[in-house]
Amino acid sequence: MTGSGTAGNARGALFALAAMGVFSTHDAIIKTLGQTYSAFQIVFFAALLSFPLVTFLLINDRSDGNLIPKHPWWTALRTLCSVAAGTSAFYAYSVLPLAQVYALLFAAPLIVTVLAIPILGETVRLRRWLAVATGLAGVLIVLRPGGQDLTAGHAAALLSALAGATGSVVVRRIGRDERSVVLLVYPLMANFLVMAAAMPFVYVPVPLAHLGLWAVIAMLGLGGSLLLIRAYRSGEAVVVAPMQYSQILWATLYGYLLFGEGVDGTTILGTAVIVGSGIYIVLREGRSPASLQPVSRSAGRAQSLAPRPSVLRRFLPVRGGAGPV
Repeated sequence: MTGSGTAGNARGALFALAAMGVFSTHDAIIKTLGQTYSAFQIVFFAALLSFPLVTFLLINDRSDGNLIPKHPWWTALRTLCSVAAGTSAFYAYSVLPLAQVYALLFAAPLIVTVLAIPILGETVRLRRWLAVATGLAGVLIVLRPGGQDLTAGHAAALLSALAGATGSVVVRRIGRDERSVVLLVYPLMANFLVMAAAMPFVYVPVPLAHLGLWAVIAMLGLGGSLLLIRAYRSGEAVVVAPMQYSQILWATLYGYLLFGEGVDGTTILGTAVIVGSGIYIVLREGRSPASLQPVSRSAGRAQSLAPRPSVLRRFLPVRGGAGPV
């Protein structure tokens, strides 16, 4: 860790808060574009404008090897999860209030805890099971079945949380063996090719100003990932990981100022339950051996098409010890 003690953790928390602000701005722009374009088209152009960044990273890749994955089936699953997580989240942003989408996406760390059992061989004890059950109860509070119409947007947000959590755990399983370029290229190419196939059915002409917004999305995705890398390099995971929940504040602000969205008491209550259980799990894992920390070590940003911080870190090393991204 670059920092030490309280000072390092404070820097890590500040970098993480800045990263979450950048990511929330990224999502607000996606929601703006979602008023005009389908999620497929948004993902297509976001992937297209990410290729210059990927080309730069590949040029700077000095590792030996090829693009054949050492774990083809796990790589395929992770690639499928990347496509599903990004597309589902982008769709949810366009049809649901931002705060409600975030509340459902915050269930991802809870799902990671469950998936870590079969995929990583993690042992989950009673207290963490109770935290997971409490968090899932919070999801039901947000959804309030019977109290509101459940839409495709709600299903998309939950699918994004599930796919993102699965991808995170898979990266933890194969990340030490696979080359960074494999972890980087396959999801990006899959997003581009799948969305390109959908373009004849959903394409809407894009004015230059909107194309500029897509470029901003690509830059914000990269910028947020770099800030998150720096956060985990500076502070401990148990301090940095809970900062992701600050996005609910940005969602409330952007939702009110840009989209005229309010946040009802039920959503606030459900979000508080989900956030509380997620923070409890992260803090519990902070007291566990390093090999048994799938949630905090998988904390990241599955809903952005920018490379995950855990992958970017290998291309863009930062001075100091390895963080748990």
